[in-house]
Amino acid sequence: MSLDVHQPALIGVDWGTSSFRAFLIDGDGNVLESKETDQGVLNIEGPNFLSVLEHHINGWLESVTLPVIISGMVTSRNGWIETPYVSCPAGVEVLASNLTRHVAPSGLEVHLVSGLTTRNDGVPDVIRGEEVQIAGLVADGIREGMIILPGTHSKWLTLVDGVIENFATFMTGEIFDAIRTQTILGRLMSDGPTSAESFQLGVEQSKRCGTELLHTLFSVRTLTLFDEMADDKTPDYLSGLLIGAEIEGAIVLLGNPKHVWLVGRSSLLARYQQALQALGIECTRTGENIAALGHHAIARAMGLLS
Repeated sequence: MSLDVHQPALIGVDWGTSSFRAFLIDGDGNVLESKETDQGVLNIEGPNFLSVLEHHINGWLESVTLPVIISGMVTSRNGWIETPYVSCPAGVEVLASNLTRHVAPSGLEVHLVSGLTTRNDGVPDVIRGEEVQIAGLVADGIREGMIILPGTHSKWLTLVDGVIENFATFMTGEIFDAIRTQTILGRLMSDGPTSAESFQLGVEQSKRCGTELLHTLFSVRTLTLFDEMADDKTPDYLSGLLIGAEIEGAIVLLGNPKHVWLVGRSSLLARYQQALQALGIECTRTGENIAALGHHAIARAMGLLS
Protein backbone atom coordinates (compact mmCIF):
# COMPACT_ATOMS: atom_id res chain seq x y z
CA MET A 1 0.00 0.00 0.00
CA SER A 2 1.37 3.42 -0.86
CA LEU A 3 1.87 5.87 1.99
CA ASP A 4 2.08 8.92 -0.24
CA VAL A 5 1.06 12.09 1.55
CA HIS A 6 -2.56 13.09 0.92
CA GLN A 7 -3.46 9.59 -0.28
CA PRO A 8 -5.84 7.60 1.96
CA ALA A 9 -3.94 5.10 4.11
CA LEU A 10 -6.21 4.36 7.06
CA ILE A 11 -9.73 4.70 8.47
CA GLY A 12 -9.96 5.54 12.16
CA VAL A 13 -13.21 5.39 14.11
CA ASP A 14 -13.67 7.03 17.51
CA TRP A 15 -16.98 5.54 18.71
CA GLY A 16 -18.03 6.78 22.11
CA THR A 17 -21.07 6.73 24.35
CA SER A 18 -22.84 9.62 22.66
CA SER A 19 -21.07 10.18 19.34
CA PHE A 20 -19.58 8.45 16.30
CA ARG A 21 -16.59 9.98 14.51
CA ALA A 22 -14.83 8.48 11.49
CA PHE A 23 -11.64 9.78 9.88
CA LEU A 24 -10.07 9.12 6.50
CA ILE A 25 -6.36 9.47 7.26
CA ASP A 26 -3.32 9.77 4.99
CA GLY A 27 0.15 8.26 5.45
CA ASP A 28 1.34 11.17 7.59
CA GLY A 29 -1.64 11.08 9.95
CA ASN A 30 -3.49 14.02 8.36
CA VAL A 31 -7.29 13.87 8.25
CA LEU A 32 -8.48 14.02 4.64
CA GLU A 33 -12.19 13.67 5.42
CA SER A 34 -14.29 13.12 8.54
CA LYS A 35 -17.83 12.22 9.47
CA GLU A 36 -19.58 12.78 12.79
CA THR A 37 -23.03 11.80 14.07
CA ASP A 38 -24.83 11.33 17.37
CA GLN A 39 -24.96 7.56 16.80
CA GLY A 40 -23.06 6.75 19.95
CA VAL A 41 -23.22 3.42 21.77
CA LEU A 42 -26.25 4.43 23.83
CA ASN A 43 -28.21 5.28 20.69
CA ILE A 44 -27.71 2.00 18.83
CA GLU A 45 -29.21 -1.44 19.35
CA GLY A 46 -26.81 -4.39 19.22
CA PRO A 47 -27.52 -5.80 15.75
CA ASN A 48 -27.17 -2.37 14.14
CA PHE A 49 -23.53 -1.55 14.96
CA LEU A 50 -22.13 -3.09 11.80
CA SER A 51 -24.70 -1.46 9.55
CA VAL A 52 -24.00 1.97 11.07
CA LEU A 53 -20.25 1.48 10.61
CA GLU A 54 -20.55 0.31 7.01
CA HIS A 55 -22.96 3.11 6.15
CA HIS A 56 -20.37 5.71 7.12
CA ILE A 57 -17.13 4.16 5.83
CA ASN A 58 -18.04 1.99 2.81
CA GLY A 59 -17.78 4.97 0.48
CA TRP A 60 -14.12 5.32 1.43
CA LEU A 61 -13.53 1.64 0.63
CA GLU A 62 -15.07 1.56 -2.84
CA SER A 63 -11.82 2.02 -4.77
CA VAL A 64 -9.14 0.95 -2.25
CA THR A 65 -8.77 -1.48 0.64
CA LEU A 66 -7.76 0.34 3.83
CA PRO A 67 -7.07 -0.87 7.37
CA VAL A 68 -9.79 0.14 9.83
CA ILE A 69 -9.04 0.86 13.50
CA ILE A 70 -11.89 1.38 15.99
CA SER A 71 -11.68 2.69 19.54
CA GLY A 72 -13.98 3.90 22.30
CA MET A 73 -16.96 2.57 24.22
CA VAL A 74 -18.05 0.51 21.22
CA THR A 75 -15.47 -2.03 22.45
CA SER A 76 -17.03 -2.15 25.93
CA ARG A 77 -19.47 -4.67 27.39
CA ASN A 78 -22.32 -2.37 26.35
CA GLY A 79 -21.00 -1.93 22.82
CA TRP A 80 -20.48 -3.99 19.69
CA ILE A 81 -17.47 -6.22 20.39
CA GLU A 82 -15.94 -6.30 23.87
CA THR A 83 -12.15 -6.24 24.00
CA PRO A 84 -10.07 -6.98 27.13
CA TYR A 85 -8.43 -4.31 29.25
CA VAL A 86 -4.66 -3.90 29.22
CA SER A 87 -2.91 -2.94 32.45
CA CYS A 88 -0.88 0.24 32.85
CA PRO A 89 1.80 1.26 32.20
CA ALA A 90 1.07 1.20 28.49
CA GLY A 91 2.31 3.08 25.46
CA VAL A 92 1.61 3.01 21.73
CA GLU A 93 3.47 -0.27 21.21
CA VAL A 94 1.43 -2.00 23.92
CA LEU A 95 -1.83 -0.71 22.43
CA ALA A 96 -0.76 -1.87 18.98
CA SER A 97 0.22 -5.36 20.13
CA ASN A 98 -3.14 -5.82 21.87
CA LEU A 99 -5.44 -4.95 18.96
CA THR A 100 -8.35 -7.35 18.49
CA ARG A 101 -8.92 -8.37 14.86
CA HIS A 102 -12.52 -8.97 13.78
CA VAL A 103 -13.88 -9.97 10.39
CA ALA A 104 -17.58 -9.17 9.92
CA PRO A 105 -19.94 -11.44 7.93
CA SER A 106 -19.79 -8.87 5.15
CA GLY A 107 -16.03 -9.41 4.91
CA LEU A 108 -15.11 -6.06 6.48
CA GLU A 109 -11.97 -6.47 8.58
CA VAL A 110 -11.47 -4.17 11.56
CA HIS A 111 -8.95 -3.82 14.38
CA LEU A 112 -10.31 -2.82 17.79
CA VAL A 113 -8.26 -1.03 20.43
CA SER A 114 -8.33 -2.46 23.95
CA GLY A 115 -9.08 -0.19 26.88
CA LEU A 116 -6.69 0.34 29.79
CA THR A 117 -7.02 -0.47 33.48
CA THR A 118 -5.17 0.62 36.61
CA ARG A 119 -5.75 0.57 40.36
CA ASN A 120 -5.95 3.47 42.82
CA ASP A 121 -6.65 3.07 46.53
CA GLY A 122 -7.11 -0.66 45.99
CA VAL A 123 -9.94 -0.44 43.43
CA PRO A 124 -9.83 -0.76 39.62
CA ASP A 125 -10.30 2.09 37.17
CA VAL A 126 -10.76 1.91 33.38
CA ILE A 127 -10.65 3.99 30.22
CA ARG A 128 -11.80 3.27 26.65
CA GLY A 129 -11.03 5.69 23.85
CA GLU A 130 -8.96 8.18 25.83
CA GLU A 131 -5.87 6.00 25.43
CA VAL A 132 -5.98 6.62 21.67
CA GLN A 133 -6.11 10.37 22.20
CA ILE A 134 -3.04 10.10 24.42
CA ALA A 135 -1.30 8.12 21.68
CA GLY A 136 -2.10 11.06 19.40
CA LEU A 137 -0.57 13.52 21.85
CA VAL A 138 2.59 11.42 22.03
CA ALA A 139 2.76 11.34 18.23
CA ASP A 140 2.39 15.14 18.32
CA GLY A 141 5.45 15.43 20.56
CA ILE A 142 3.99 15.50 24.09
CA ARG A 143 5.73 12.79 26.12
CA GLU A 144 5.63 13.99 29.73
CA GLY A 145 3.10 15.50 32.09
CA MET A 146 -0.45 15.31 33.33
CA ILE A 147 -3.37 15.28 30.92
CA ILE A 148 -7.06 16.01 31.54
CA LEU A 149 -9.92 14.89 29.32
CA PRO A 150 -13.02 16.67 30.70
CA GLY A 151 -16.41 15.09 30.21
CA THR A 152 -19.30 13.36 31.91
CA HIS A 153 -16.62 11.14 33.44
CA SER A 154 -13.43 13.21 33.44
CA LYS A 155 -10.13 11.39 33.01
CA TRP A 156 -6.77 12.46 34.44
CA LEU A 157 -3.68 10.65 33.15
CA THR A 158 0.03 10.78 33.95
CA LEU A 159 2.38 10.42 31.00
CA VAL A 160 6.04 9.45 31.49
CA ASP A 161 8.38 9.14 28.50
CA GLY A 162 5.44 8.62 26.17
CA VAL A 163 3.84 5.91 28.33
CA ILE A 164 0.57 6.15 30.31
CA GLU A 165 1.70 5.36 33.85
CA ASN A 166 -1.57 5.89 35.71
CA PHE A 167 -4.97 7.55 35.47
CA ALA A 168 -8.07 8.35 37.51
CA THR A 169 -11.74 8.85 36.64
CA PHE A 170 -13.95 11.53 38.20
CA MET A 171 -17.74 11.42 37.74
CA THR A 172 -18.00 15.20 37.94
CA GLY A 173 -20.29 15.79 34.99
CA GLU A 174 -22.72 13.04 35.92
CA ILE A 175 -22.86 14.18 39.56
CA PHE A 176 -23.53 17.75 38.44
CA ASP A 177 -26.42 16.60 36.28
CA ALA A 178 -27.85 14.43 39.05
CA ILE A 179 -27.69 17.25 41.61
CA ARG A 180 -29.10 19.75 39.12
CA THR A 181 -32.08 17.61 38.14
CA GLN A 182 -32.76 15.12 40.95
CA THR A 183 -32.08 16.82 44.31
CA ILE A 184 -33.44 19.59 46.49
CA LEU A 185 -30.38 21.69 45.61
CA GLY A 186 -31.63 21.96 42.05
CA ARG A 187 -35.13 23.12 42.94
CA LEU A 188 -34.07 26.69 43.56
CA MET A 189 -31.84 26.84 40.48
CA SER A 190 -32.84 28.49 37.22
CA ASP A 191 -31.20 28.91 33.85
CA GLY A 192 -29.44 32.13 32.99
CA PRO A 193 -26.38 33.63 31.33
CA THR A 194 -23.09 31.92 32.15
CA SER A 195 -21.48 33.49 35.20
CA ALA A 196 -17.69 33.20 35.32
CA GLU A 197 -17.74 35.03 38.65
CA SER A 198 -20.07 32.47 40.28
CA PHE A 199 -18.01 29.62 38.85
CA GLN A 200 -14.83 31.19 40.25
CA LEU A 201 -16.49 31.54 43.65
CA GLY A 202 -17.35 27.83 43.58
CA VAL A 203 -13.77 26.86 42.70
CA GLU A 204 -12.35 29.00 45.49
CA GLN A 205 -14.89 27.63 47.96
CA SER A 206 -13.97 24.06 46.99
CA LYS A 207 -10.35 24.76 47.89
CA ARG A 208 -11.35 26.09 51.29
CA CYS A 209 -13.72 23.24 52.08
CA GLY A 210 -11.23 20.43 51.42
CA THR A 211 -12.77 17.15 52.57
CA GLU A 212 -15.99 18.93 53.62
CA LEU A 213 -17.51 18.93 50.12
CA LEU A 214 -20.64 17.05 51.20
CA HIS A 215 -21.27 19.81 53.74
CA THR A 216 -20.32 22.68 51.44
CA LEU A 217 -22.68 21.47 48.69
CA PHE A 218 -25.61 22.58 50.83
CA SER A 219 -24.47 26.18 50.37
CA VAL A 220 -25.84 25.89 46.82
CA ARG A 221 -29.26 26.08 48.51
CA THR A 222 -28.58 28.36 51.46
CA LEU A 223 -26.90 31.13 49.46
CA THR A 224 -30.15 31.41 47.51
CA LEU A 225 -32.36 31.17 50.59
CA PHE A 226 -30.58 34.13 52.16
CA ASP A 227 -30.51 36.14 48.93
CA GLU A 228 -26.72 36.05 48.75
CA MET A 229 -26.76 34.52 45.26
CA ALA A 230 -29.30 34.74 42.43
CA ASP A 231 -30.90 31.42 41.55
CA ASP A 232 -29.63 31.64 37.96
CA LYS A 233 -26.03 31.89 39.26
CA THR A 234 -26.09 28.74 41.39
CA PRO A 235 -25.57 26.25 38.51
CA ASP A 236 -22.22 27.86 37.77
CA TYR A 237 -21.38 27.96 41.47
CA LEU A 238 -22.17 24.24 41.75
CA SER A 239 -20.04 23.54 38.68
CA GLY A 240 -17.14 25.40 40.27
CA LEU A 241 -17.49 23.45 43.51
CA LEU A 242 -17.44 20.09 41.75
CA ILE A 243 -14.68 20.83 39.24
CA GLY A 244 -12.59 22.37 42.00
CA ALA A 245 -13.10 19.27 44.13
CA GLU A 246 -12.15 17.10 41.16
CA ILE A 247 -8.87 18.97 40.73
CA GLU A 248 -8.06 18.69 44.43
CA GLY A 249 -8.85 14.96 44.36
CA ALA A 250 -6.67 14.39 41.31
CA ILE A 251 -3.77 16.10 43.04
CA VAL A 252 -4.12 13.73 45.99
CA LEU A 253 -4.24 10.64 43.76
CA LEU A 254 -1.76 11.51 41.05
CA GLY A 255 0.43 14.30 42.40
CA ASN A 256 0.54 18.10 42.18
CA PRO A 257 1.33 19.19 38.61
CA LYS A 258 2.83 22.51 37.66
CA HIS A 259 1.32 22.21 34.21
CA VAL A 260 -1.40 20.10 32.58
CA TRP A 261 -2.64 19.48 29.05
CA LEU A 262 -6.36 19.83 28.32
CA VAL A 263 -7.77 17.52 25.64
CA GLY A 264 -11.21 17.79 24.07
CA ARG A 265 -13.55 20.01 22.09
CA SER A 266 -16.35 20.82 24.52
CA SER A 267 -17.11 24.09 26.28
CA LEU A 268 -15.93 22.37 29.45
CA LEU A 269 -12.35 23.13 28.47
CA ALA A 270 -12.80 26.83 29.23
CA ARG A 271 -14.21 25.97 32.66
CA TYR A 272 -11.34 23.66 33.50
CA GLN A 273 -8.85 26.24 32.29
CA GLN A 274 -10.39 28.87 34.56
CA ALA A 275 -10.49 26.48 37.52
CA LEU A 276 -6.89 25.35 37.05
CA GLN A 277 -5.64 28.90 36.79
CA ALA A 278 -7.57 29.85 39.94
CA LEU A 279 -5.77 27.04 41.75
CA GLY A 280 -2.35 28.11 40.44
CA ILE A 281 -1.91 25.37 37.80
CA GLU A 282 -0.83 26.29 34.28
CA CYS A 283 -2.56 24.53 31.40
CA THR A 284 -2.45 24.27 27.62
CA ARG A 285 -5.18 23.16 25.25
CA THR A 286 -4.27 20.64 22.59
CA GLY A 287 -5.25 20.66 18.92
CA GLU A 288 -8.08 18.97 17.08
CA ASN A 289 -8.16 15.45 15.63
CA ILE A 290 -5.89 14.00 18.31
CA ALA A 291 -7.83 10.71 18.13
CA ALA A 292 -7.11 10.36 14.41
CA LEU A 293 -3.41 10.96 15.04
CA GLY A 294 -3.56 8.25 17.71
CA HIS A 295 -5.20 5.79 15.32
CA HIS A 296 -2.42 6.49 12.83
CA ALA A 297 0.32 6.00 15.46
CA ILE A 298 -1.15 2.65 16.58
CA ALA A 299 -1.61 1.45 12.99
CA ARG A 300 2.00 2.32 12.18
CA ALA A 301 3.29 0.57 15.33
CA MET A 302 1.27 -2.53 14.40
CA GLY A 303 2.62 -2.52 10.85
CA LEU A 304 -0.77 -1.99 9.26
CA LEU A 305 0.57 0.84 7.10
CA SER A 306 3.53 -1.01 5.63
